[in-house]
Amino acid sequence: MDCICFEPQWPADELLMKYQYISDFFIALAYFSIPLELIYFVKKSAVFPYRWVLVQFGAFIVLCGATHLINLWTFDVYTPTVAIVMTTAKVLTAAVSCATALMLVHIIPDLLSVKTRELFLKNKAAELDREMGIIRTQEETGRHVRMLTHEIRSTLNRHTILKTTLVELGRTLGLEECALWMPTRSGLELQLSYTLHQQNPVGFTVPIQSPVINQVFSTDRAVKISPNSPVARLRPASGKFILGEVVAVRVPLLHLNNFQIYDWPELSTKRYALMVLMLPSDSARQWHVHELELVEVVADQVAVALSHAAILEESMRARDLLMEQNVALDHARREAETAVRARNSFLAVMNHEMRTPMHSIIALSSLLQETDLTPEQRLMVETILKSSNLLATLINGVLDLSRLEDGSLELDSATFNLHFLFKEVLNLIKPVASVKRLYVTSSLSSDLPEYAVGDEKRLMQIILNIVGNAVKFTNEGSISISAIIAKPDSLRDPRAPDFFPLPGDNNFYMRVQVKDTGIGISQQDTPKLFTKFAESQSTASRNPSGSGLGLAICKRFVNLMEGNIWIESEGVGKGSTAIFYVKLEYPARLNESRLPHMRLQPKLGQTSFPGVKVLVVDDNGVSRTATRGLLVHLGCDVTVVSSGEECLQVITKDHKVVIMDVSLPGTESYNAARLVHDRFPKRHEKPLIITLTSNTDRSAKENLLRVGVDAVVVKPVSVEKMRTALSELLEHKKDVQ
Repeated sequence: MDCICFEPQWPADELLMKYQYISDFFIALAYFSIPLELIYFVKKSAVFPYRWVLVQFGAFIVLCGATHLINLWTFDVYTPTVAIVMTTAKVLTAAVSCATALMLVHIIPDLLSVKTRELFLKNKAAELDREMGIIRTQEETGRHVRMLTHEIRSTLNRHTILKTTLVELGRTLGLEECALWMPTRSGLELQLSYTLHQQNPVGFTVPIQSPVINQVFSTDRAVKISPNSPVARLRPASGKFILGEVVAVRVPLLHLNNFQIYDWPELSTKRYALMVLMLPSDSARQWHVHELELVEVVADQVAVALSHAAILEESMRARDLLMEQNVALDHARREAETAVRARNSFLAVMNHEMRTPMHSIIALSSLLQETDLTPEQRLMVETILKSSNLLATLINGVLDLSRLEDGSLELDSATFNLHFLFKEVLNLIKPVASVKRLYVTSSLSSDLPEYAVGDEKRLMQIILNIVGNAVKFTNEGSISISAIIAKPDSLRDPRAPDFFPLPGDNNFYMRVQVKDTGIGISQQDTPKLFTKFAESQSTASRNPSGSGLGLAICKRFVNLMEGNIWIESEGVGKGSTAIFYVKLEYPARLNESRLPHMRLQPKLGQTSFPGVKVLVVDDNGVSRTATRGLLVHLGCDVTVVSSGEECLQVITKDHKVVIMDVSLPGTESYNAARLVHDRFPKRHEKPLIITLTSNTDRSAKENLLRVGVDAVVVKPVSVEKMRTALSELLEHKKDVQ
């Protein structure tokens, strides 16, 4: 069989050479196109950090391409020049290839780190997006909280607060139901008080010790609870396949006082209400973190709003109570002021009405005493005088006590002779003590100043009262009076812890002690001694005379003088000792100008005043007669009138003295005294004006002295009292002229 053979168009070697030739051409073309693309990339890129690497890589590509291009001439017989060029190109390509390979060792880690940074930035961007989402959620939650807080705090009515809370939470969170359980009065159960969709849910209670309630009350966070728990079974279950999630949160009940809703406790401390919130049923919705935070914040805001409402209610109740108390106090104050005015008016009237007849009794009795009387008659007259003086002392004591209690009594401080005061007390007491054959002594320390500044009248009243009591309750033995300047270390007394004496450079404390050998005082009766209208049993049984006012008034006078007083006794039948401290001042100067008010002893020959013309002005006939009798007995030429107008008509410059009775009603006496004083402009023609008054008030005396009165004599007035007043004034006028 013959075989037909075809010879190939190109030999196999030539064909391979052709393919290589074509491949080298396209490889060279590709190599030359890549640098152009790299140049374009470098030109367009402004941030690429490895431009020189691209240039080097481009050179490598160009050399590779040049090698393949030169290789096209090697398929035929080529010249040595081509071989040299080919060799040079391959050497350069090898050098650039090695340099590029070495450079990639350093570039690849950088490129990998750039990739890592890129991933890091992507992660950070994702995290930032999540945080922004959280922030947006928090802002949304905050907006809801502010809205709810505004709605909750828009009222301070507790019922409105609770109802608004449920409504706003239900609207904001899209709740199916929301309920509030409050503790009952016993605190053992929670009662359903408010719900979102039921109007008046009452009577449904659950034990407060149930596990689910203890779980919620043990934390301040919102807690997810079972939809089937007792506090969450508030929705009808018909047609519902899946119940929505339920959370519960506690609501602190702060400062609840008389704060009741239905059966709330009057006082709730460390107690909580329970708020239950339910998502819609048959839905896949779940509670999110920001929603739970919203519920917790709202629960706290409700607690604060409830506390504010409770405080407001308490303050309103306190305000109402305070208003009632203020009304009652104002009413009591008006009644007290009315009572004080009535008492003062009564005392003033009684003082005037009692002193006026007492003045007549004492004046006429003293006149009668100086006449020739039989012993029996003299005894009766002396008894009348003693009884009258006792009654006058009682009147003075009642008035002084009244003024001490209402604070209107003030001390009248002036410079006086302290030593002479004790001598006068001794002279007044000795005649009374001699009747009972008692021995009375007085002892003054050598450092006791002769003159002092204080209320001489009140100090004498204190000493006379204490010494008088000693004489009254002592039947035999002696009475001693001593006075010294108290040392600073002896002023403090454990019996008077509230007594804080403060001696200074210009004052001193005088300690006066009156000791007797009388009937003594029992220990149980000692605290009663300074109580008004009270006497000890022992003294009252043995000597029932006295009003029980003396020591009470003495204590108040001593307190006014910044001092202290007490009485010591070892028992009944063992005598007693009265001790008191009073604060006095040292006089600035001891000259005559500083002692204008000191009592002067009348001269022995000045017992009557013959020829002295006296005008008596008194609207009371009996009192006018008694005063006239005193003056006539003293030798005066007396003219009497019954009113101020008659006084102005009758008075002449021959009248040396005008004695004017100051009646309580009206100001006629003040006007008459001022007109009499103004009628005679020349000093030597002015008559001396003496007023007889029942008012012992200091301001009344100052008002009389201000209108021109020269002396004020308090009723009742005896012969000796009138003689002393006239003697002092006439002697003083003679010295001035």
